[in-house]
Amino acid sequence: MQWIAIVTMLLDHIGAAFFPGELIWRIIGRISFPIYAYALVQGFRYTTSYSKYMLRLTIITVLSQLPYQIALSRSGINVVGTLLVAALLMRLLEHMRPGILSILLIAGCSLLIEVIPFDYGAYGLLLVLIFRYAEKYQLLFIHVLLNVIYLLVYGWVVQMVSIIPTLLIVLDPTIWRRLELIRMPRWLWRSYYPLHLLVLAAVSYWHV
Repeated sequence: MQWIAIVTMLLDHIGAAFFPGELIWRIIGRISFPIYAYALVQGFRYTTSYSKYMLRLTIITVLSQLPYQIALSRSGINVVGTLLVAALLMRLLEHMRPGILSILLIAGCSLLIEVIPFDYGAYGLLLVLIFRYAEKYQLLFIHVLLNVIYLLVYGWVVQMVSIIPTLLIVLDPTIWRRLELIRMPRWLWRSYYPLHLLVLAAVSYWHV
């Protein structure tokens, strides 16, 4: 699962940085974010130290920001920042009863990361919440619904591919559990995002 996430993300970013006109790179890349969203929820759920977990996300966000802007020519906040906001939101929601206040909080956070903007914006935040609170076929249905909404509103045709990991989680959990067992060293999983962006940024600069 981790290997699939980093490989598909790498291909996505290579396409964005060097082959922006070739859609196949972005299609493959749509597989990565749902896996990261799922991994964030699992990490948040089972961490033994919430403060250390948040500190790691913060450090990765900060270290990745400049390489992210250089490599991908973007001015917003990188996707780990989106995951950081999602983790903060989940923490706040743990101490709130479901109701109007929690809905307003989610709406406010969604608006915030759209305006700034953060990578994936409200879509990324909502997808994390779907993985956190939806179960089984409900998870699949809501993910499809979210994709359809963004397809109709923003024309995100390619984003429909992101449903593939969710299909595996819901319809064939045995295969998904086997993929989860194939793990990489923690240091590589945690450092890969800023490191691969740094390499892409260096290559981009060298080719200018």
